[in-house]
Amino acid sequence: MAEEIRESRLADTVFEPEPGEKILREIRSDKATYWRDHGVMAVLGMGVVGMVLSFIGSDHVAIGSLGAVLALAVRGLWLYSEQMKFRWVLSNMRLVGPGGRQVYLLELEKARRLFGDIQLITRSGDKHLIKHIAQSENVVAEIEAARDKRAKRKGA
Repeated sequence: MAEEIRESRLADTVFEPEPGEKILREIRSDKATYWRDHGVMAVLGMGVVGMVLSFIGSDHVAIGSLGAVLALAVRGLWLYSEQMKFRWVLSNMRLVGPGGRQVYLLELEKARRLFGDIQLITRSGDKHLIKHIAQSENVVAEIEAARDKRAKRKGA
């Protein structure tokens, strides 16, 4: 039996439930977390550019630092609409993400917070990043609870 590969766009999350599968939660990027993360990147970028320009003896430290902040602001505005389309679906069997990504809960080795994001690591070493999540510690707890419940049910 050949596996059918569906064509999808990067931001599309195609969730087709397997027999007995139930959606527990949808995970979407949070606007406030997105802008906070970009603010932090802008401040760090400003500091790094300022230090590098000072180190090389440039007279344009202030302008370079301002340029870094403006560049990250433009980046944030440019990517905003695309990032807000991304969604992950947590079911009682797996996590399904954009672009055809999926992680079966029994294959999930670790779910952890990474700043405002959630990093998923599988037993085979694959890594997935769910970006800009509000209350990410609660979402990690939900993912781990679903994994543990699935493992108990399967006796794994």
